[in-house]
Amino acid sequence: MTLLSSTELRKLIQAKPPLIENAIDIETQIQPNGLELTLKEVKTIEGAGAVDFDNSERVLPDAKTLEFGSDDWIHLPEGIYKILFNEIVNIPMNLAAIAKPRSSLIRCGTTLETAVWDAGYRGRSESMLVVYNTAGFRLKRNARIMQLLFYTLDAEVEKGYSGVYQNENTK
Repeated sequence: MTLLSSTELRKLIQAKPPLIENAIDIETQIQPNGLELTLKEVKTIEGAGAVDFDNSERVLPDAKTLEFGSDDWIHLPEGIYKILFNEIVNIPMNLAAIAKPRSSLIRCGTTLETAVWDAGYRGRSESMLVVYNTAGFRLKRNARIMQLLFYTLDAEVEKGYSGVYQNENTK
């Protein structure tokens, strides 16, 4: 596996389909080793969820969208939140991605929990934002909060991601 550089990412952004759609400012969002994703929505998680082996009994808890203020800022008390990104990713069959929070979040006592972005996945992703800081954390709409790191696979996968989140939230 090889981590893609900004040079390779620029080529993939020009591909059909592009690696990323709906970027706010792609030149700002391209970093030396990844692409930054921006904040579209923040939600609270309402209730319990459940996961089983074959997903036949999976339960996703409800989520309530929080409103940004008239100044486009939101203050989040200590706790966990579901966030939705502005960008739609289109991962080719020879790539996979993982994500890390921007260091500014960590310096503020906040982090992100994410899953793997599988080869073949297309959609607008969600992650969990964890505010550890007892004073809370402020976020502005469209803030750059996470860096998505793309890796080439040793070989193209025969069957890419085909789960329920394929093409999720792409409108």
